[in-house]
Amino acid sequence: MKLAVVGGGSTYTPELIDGFARLRDTLPIEELVLVDPAADRLDLVGGLARRIFAKQGHPGRIVTTSDVDAGVADADAVLLQLRVGGQAARQQDETWPLECGCVGQETTGAGGLAKALRTVPVVLDIAERVRRTNPNAWIIDFTNPVGIVTRALLQAGHKAVGLCNVAIGFQRKFAKLLDVAPGEVHLDHVGLNHLTWETGVRLGGPGGEDILPKLLAEHGDAVAADLRMPREIVDRLGVVPSYYLRYFYQHDAVVEELRTKPSRAAEVAAMERELLEMYGDPTLDEKPELLAKRGGAFYSEAAVDLAASLLGNGGSPHQVVNTVNNGTLPFLPDDAVIEVQATVDGTGAKPLAVPKLDPLYAGLIANVTGYEDLALQAALHGGRDRVFRALLAHPLVGQYAYAEALTDRLIAHNREHLAWA
Repeated sequence: MKLAVVGGGSTYTPELIDGFARLRDTLPIEELVLVDPAADRLDLVGGLARRIFAKQGHPGRIVTTSDVDAGVADADAVLLQLRVGGQAARQQDETWPLECGCVGQETTGAGGLAKALRTVPVVLDIAERVRRTNPNAWIIDFTNPVGIVTRALLQAGHKAVGLCNVAIGFQRKFAKLLDVAPGEVHLDHVGLNHLTWETGVRLGGPGGEDILPKLLAEHGDAVAADLRMPREIVDRLGVVPSYYLRYFYQHDAVVEELRTKPSRAAEVAAMERELLEMYGDPTLDEKPELLAKRGGAFYSEAAVDLAASLLGNGGSPHQVVNTVNNGTLPFLPDDAVIEVQATVDGTGAKPLAVPKLDPLYAGLIANVTGYEDLALQAALHGGRDRVFRALLAHPLVGQYAYAEALTDRLIAHNREHLAWA
């Protein structure tokens, strides 16, 4: 089995490598290709990756290359984890929206739109290269904004499934609180990427007992603290919203918070410099503890599980993925991309049935889906008016004056990445 990772020079990659090494029986990789245009980073990450494989006795071969076509040729699956513009672009995404009183964040709001505009054309180009060299390869997208990127891939006819680590993070945290094995915890997870709610927590599978009320009653403080939301919000909802819902439920407070502290991008950039220095140590043969603070917790387990299922090597019977709606949420278009529990096999991901949603959640999902449709049109076709319309549709913007000002700032800060600007 051959697997290619585009964006293989990311500081995330050793987390992925560690999972590939530990879970080699689930996903028996014979050749792993790390693809990245940044040769210096790729050398450091590739060296550590080989040492991790060697220490854990993995027989697979690790290859590094900056040539996308060569890297993805004959791959059974291609995992995308790239960041167009690097941390410098993320720093901008997280700062200029604040000038207009809006949340600055790299995956939602105005910053998330900027990332989508930079990313979608690049990802589609890579996907076309995959299709030319190996049309049967699966594309697993971990590149944010996952929902929009996955929708672009699917609408272009690619074999793609989107992946996020939010759900597996909740699963592992809830299992720890409940003192059960993670595999015993099944989440009723529903929404869009980075706009999801856990409406049930079941033991043993989809038909198991819903213990969410018990979980919140006994561990509500811990859950709320992890979300960085007041417990009152969680108790009144009676569900567990993703961390990203704080940008919607506490917008103004979050804006003030973001204005008074260093950006997450600055923190990550400093962390990355330290990690890359560590990766250059020829005696390091395991992922460093610092990597846990970088983000992407349990990403490797989720990626291995998904790839194993898509490639016919087993995997969990149900997994949370980003895939086409096809009537699962009847208030959305069939071609919308949703994030829900699904059965996954060699034919792709098929969402499990979702009970009728409370309008409190369905309304916001519908609103953001409309924005995502407009965002994708802007990413595919460009133009100031398309950018403006997407911003005006986003519930974190929503006002004419804000959308006008943010449109100008978005284009000014991203001109080098926008072919039409």
